[in-house]
Amino acid sequence: MSLNIQDIAVSIQARFNDTSKQEAIDNVSIDSRSLQNNGGTLFFALTGQNSDGHYYIPDLIKKGVTCFVVTHIPETAINNANFLVVDDTLKALQGFAKYYRQLFNFPIITVTGSNGKTIVKEWLNYLLSPDYNIVRSPKSYNSQVGVPLSVIGINEKHNLGIFEAGISTSGEMEKLEAIIQPNIGILTNIGTAHDEGFANRKEKIQEKLKLFSNVALLILQKNEVVEKLLPNSTKTFTWSYDIDGDITIKRTIKSTKTILKIKNNSSKSNFKVRIPFTGDAAIENAINCIMMLLHLGYDDDVITNRIANLYPVELRLQVKDGINNCTIIDDSYSCDYQSLKIALDFLEQQKTHQNKTLIISDVFQSGFTTEELYTKVGQLITTHKINKVIGIGKIVTKQLADFPNFYPYKTTQEFLTQLNANAFEEETILIKGARSFRFEEIVVLLEEKTHETVLEINLTAITHNFNFYRSLLKPETKIMVMVKAFGYGSGNYEIAKTLSHHKVDYLGVAFADEGVALRNAGITTPIVVMNPESSAFSAMTAYNLEPEIYSIRELNAFIDLAKKKNLSNYPIHLKLDTGMHRLGFKENQIPELINLLQNNNFVAVQSIFSHLSASDDPKLSAFTKQQIALFEQTSLTVTNALKINPIRHILNTSGIYNYPEAQYDMVRLGIGLYGVGNDAKERKQLLNVSTLKTIILQTKDIEEGESVGYSRKFMATQKTRIATLPIGYADGIPRAWGNGKGYVIIKNRKAPIIGNICMDMLMVDITSIKCNEGDTAILFGKNPSVVTIAKALNTITYEVLAGISHRVKRIFYKV
Repeated sequence: MSLNIQDIAVSIQARFNDTSKQEAIDNVSIDSRSLQNNGGTLFFALTGQNSDGHYYIPDLIKKGVTCFVVTHIPETAINNANFLVVDDTLKALQGFAKYYRQLFNFPIITVTGSNGKTIVKEWLNYLLSPDYNIVRSPKSYNSQVGVPLSVIGINEKHNLGIFEAGISTSGEMEKLEAIIQPNIGILTNIGTAHDEGFANRKEKIQEKLKLFSNVALLILQKNEVVEKLLPNSTKTFTWSYDIDGDITIKRTIKSTKTILKIKNNSSKSNFKVRIPFTGDAAIENAINCIMMLLHLGYDDDVITNRIANLYPVELRLQVKDGINNCTIIDDSYSCDYQSLKIALDFLEQQKTHQNKTLIISDVFQSGFTTEELYTKVGQLITTHKINKVIGIGKIVTKQLADFPNFYPYKTTQEFLTQLNANAFEEETILIKGARSFRFEEIVVLLEEKTHETVLEINLTAITHNFNFYRSLLKPETKIMVMVKAFGYGSGNYEIAKTLSHHKVDYLGVAFADEGVALRNAGITTPIVVMNPESSAFSAMTAYNLEPEIYSIRELNAFIDLAKKKNLSNYPIHLKLDTGMHRLGFKENQIPELINLLQNNNFVAVQSIFSHLSASDDPKLSAFTKQQIALFEQTSLTVTNALKINPIRHILNTSGIYNYPEAQYDMVRLGIGLYGVGNDAKERKQLLNVSTLKTIILQTKDIEEGESVGYSRKFMATQKTRIATLPIGYADGIPRAWGNGKGYVIIKNRKAPIIGNICMDMLMVDITSIKCNEGDTAILFGKNPSVVTIAKALNTITYEVLAGISHRVKRIFYKV
């Protein structure tokens, strides 16, 4: 991309307020935090319910950005940059993408549906890349913002595009169709995802079909309901397991693979394809890819050979603990220029150490010449201040040979043979390789070894949930997020990093050592210690942690320390007891508190707050309102007496949802961030964050009358097949969840937990499930949810999540 700023202004119908109309644009950005922002960047200042890109413009100007699309020009930035002024910056971004798309004339394949969009896109990229120079949506960039950014990735060397489009409500797809302007469409499975955004399933289908209103061909599974909703002019190419499609599929499942017999009902030709999957969804996705190959005229042998090599697509950037206190970012399944840009931004967001290492393979499917591509790759590496680069592949070793701190290896095996694990220590390592390089073998060697039980944490869901609660607040209301108790069992470092990246105002921890650990991990966001012990005051001041002060004794102790250390106006947070009766100053202690703080310059009251004890229970709303009223009264007494204007806050997660009128200056978000709400409507808006999974360690058959586990609590009444899983109550699975009360999910089916749960193992009944040793078992996630488990055990979700042992490995990922 290299466009003149004045031409862009015309394309988006913007008013040009400029210092130079000759600026050249070669990069578009919506993220002020990206290190890729530079003098050739056009920054779109997008605005949301609680975010505003205009706020970051002065900082971006200091970084060298000179061109902005805005709805208004910040006063401090007038005459300091070029501004394209529009009514709506999101519409302007979409308008620019539409204009940019029209500069190119080559076929575009577009994919939509409820499930399988990204898989089909990635598989088509793999299947077609030997013959085409492809541009495609990076990761799952399929939204109102993601699609424009994907299209802007086109360059003049591309000759085929593959883009996915996703919607959550009506009125969205027409905008995406105008941006992508597809020639060929693929409709994947239509499921329940985003049903809540539409009046009914028919309306959702109609909305999705708008993507194909101008395509020359639409590929889909034979579906009379869908086809009746299509315009008569739409040409379709259909497949079916019966005989009424253009292509008839007969499938035979054999162990870990599926044999597909393909019959073309018009030409009467037949051939067989083997795919290395057995699940219904994977089979449907593979068939859609076969249909595209058939349409493009590939012969049977080529289709058979390429389809046989399809592979599981890893859609996630995963953060893992590495050896020697390293952090591993695993993106070892693809390596193209667009995804490299995303991965490097993620590296910067998730880095736990100042030293950053990139292990990279040859880079594919860029659309640039080899020299152009690696010049751009080198610029990215330099911009992101990567300390060490390990290149694996014939091309990357040649092109980056003169790069500082570059270590070349021709093959992955050569690197593994010469690997000295001790050469990696206290660094964040991005492993970014095309699938053919098998970089997963590098991940295995550099990853810290633990057993097969893992708790997967979806950082994308964390961000979604954070933004949901932020959308309920006034723009000026600050947010403190609680990352105490090891992030409610989810892991506090990585969560804190993600939140810091999204500009959270405060982090809350329970004890000083949690705050110290966050500081040592590089977190600079203000941190409040909610349960400070006097013995930890010195550590708190050393690491710039701010204490909650809840008693006269504690306040005196901290002031004494401040005097000894000669501190001035050290921030403290006063907790008032309005009815929780746990910690805090009661109303009758307020005069003594005021007396201590008057004319005291050793400490400064940063905030005054209280804690609601029943904000989740509508039956106790009168008591909650009483707490809020008492907080209003006592906090004003303090502020008026001290003539101060601190942050005031009382709302917790359920308070944010149920009592938005009491949000004051800040709110404290806790369990809701992790996808758990107390109200059914609230939970519907949240995404699941944590999935606890393990593997089947062993399977065996037992006869009628035989028992399972300690105390023989399960007695077989018939021949039964059981599976043993390597997880137990020492890992955090409540013992009460056993003996038929609970279940796990294997192959999308419930497997009841039988017998007593052991310390390190539990057993499940798999009599009716076709599964094998090594298969995955899900303890909780979407199903069963932690809400389901908590209700069954008559406890709360906090206890289920926070109870997961630290010995369970956490894997963090972003989709």
